[in-house]
Amino acid sequence: MINKKQRMNKLALSAISLSALLTLSACSGDNTPTEETAAVNEPADTTVVVDEAPIVEPEVITPEPVVEPTDTVVEEVAQEVAAEPEVLAADAGAKLYETNCKVCHESGLLDAPKYGDKAAWAPRLTKGTETLHMHSAKGFNKMPAQATDKVSEAQVYAAVDYMIAAVS
Repeated sequence: MINKKQRMNKLALSAISLSALLTLSACSGDNTPTEETAAVNEPADTTVVVDEAPIVEPEVITPEPVVEPTDTVVEEVAQEVAAEPEVLAADAGAKLYETNCKVCHESGLLDAPKYGDKAAWAPRLTKGTETLHMHSAKGFNKMPAQATDKVSEAQVYAAVDYMIAAVS
């Protein structure tokens, strides 16, 4: 499985490679002039005089040197992408709760605090929202990690916030 830093490195390298490829392909056009001859049905005794255009030397274009990405460039791109938070729909927490969290939190399975049960949530709320986010995403005690390749940490946090809101 590719981790986030490796994906960012691949993304940055791909973007730089694509830019270099586009630059090179834009510079490789064939700029040589061509003469077009017109097929004319004229009698054999008619003479046609065609002014010849001056021969133009093709312009020599030297391609820009390809700059290999450095670690600092890759890191800067990774930081820019990482700085952008995931944008979720307003009801993302409720949707994830209904599809995933409800299985345990509706019935109290595996000692999960029931949805809306203020007494069951009180000791957990004293640990703080940050801790609840981390425990839900990474796993804690009997609760398995909820952040997977199909569910992002931001979605898990939204579901936790949705359940906290029900007891606040």
